[in-house]
Amino acid sequence: MTFVPVVDSEHHPLMPTRPSRARRWIKEGKATPFWSKGVFCVRLNVEPSGRETQEVAVGIDPGSKREGFTVKSEAHTFINIQSQAVDWVRDAVEVRRNMRRVRRYRNTPCRPPRWNRTIGQLPPSTRARWQAKLRIVRGLTKCYPITHIVVEDIKARTKGKRKWDVSFSPLEVGKSWFYSELGKLAPVDKKQGWETHELRLGAGLKKTGGKLDEVFSAHCVDSWVLANSWVGGHTNPDNEELLCMAPLRFHRRQLHVLQPAQGGIRKLYGGTRSLGFKRGSLVKHPKYGLVYVGGTAKQRISLHRIADGQRLATNVKPSDCRFRAYNSWRTWKGAAFPPAP
Repeated sequence: MTFVPVVDSEHHPLMPTRPSRARRWIKEGKATPFWSKGVFCVRLNVEPSGRETQEVAVGIDPGSKREGFTVKSEAHTFINIQSQAVDWVRDAVEVRRNMRRVRRYRNTPCRPPRWNRTIGQLPPSTRARWQAKLRIVRGLTKCYPITHIVVEDIKARTKGKRKWDVSFSPLEVGKSWFYSELGKLAPVDKKQGWETHELRLGAGLKKTGGKLDEVFSAHCVDSWVLANSWVGGHTNPDNEELLCMAPLRFHRRQLHVLQPAQGGIRKLYGGTRSLGFKRGSLVKHPKYGLVYVGGTAKQRISLHRIADGQRLATNVKPSDCRFRAYNSWRTWKGAAFPPAP
């Protein structure tokens, strides 16, 4: 069973509750429903009967394409999340660099070259990958009373034979930054890959070979055993329901399309605003229901389906859409995920 996160009137997280109780609170006016990154939550309008919380751990299984997150207490597994990693930044930075170099040879205004601002900092692709993980954990700490974080400490494969090789790996530098930021949220416990393997074997669980499969045994099986290693309480998973997430891609500073149209005119492209709406925002349309906002053209906006990003319409009037919430993720139900209460 998937439990419903509960926060008080000041958005301080409390222990989650059962869906039936959350429905009763909403019906009686004691709570207000809302969504947080695809997770159905309730906010209490009255003083809670108690503020005691249990030990709640979040297990993190990092990956190159997919990643697993599990929030668990000793008694219950609250949620399992499988998210898609941000893997497009490296190519986008390369395209931006090439287009900037091309502009310097055209008879068009351009800024003078700047010094390399990435020296001594995290590479853009590395920072984007680890920031996406951090945003998910921060979102979970706002809904659940997280007391501990358990993460699998992945290692970089270096080709050199010197000890300092690992310090030049973007993976090692990125995870060090990630661990320091996690420490600001809750105490962090790191497990080696072989330790996760032993925990999985001890629970009698198997990990599927399909890393892109949207099933519990792909990545969340590892995040579950990591969280269970801290709070305990189970020998087998009590909740294998899966919530899948994918970050939306925004073209923030790409002012024109890469290739000119007929007549050498480059159309405007990019930005994060669409006729008053922030791109990615969840809106309610009388025909298409709950969708998110895409691009804009000719004083009209496009609407996209949340589950798969499919564009539903391109000529929608902004006045026909009712704003619901800001959003930067696509979410859909994984294997055997129940409907919202």
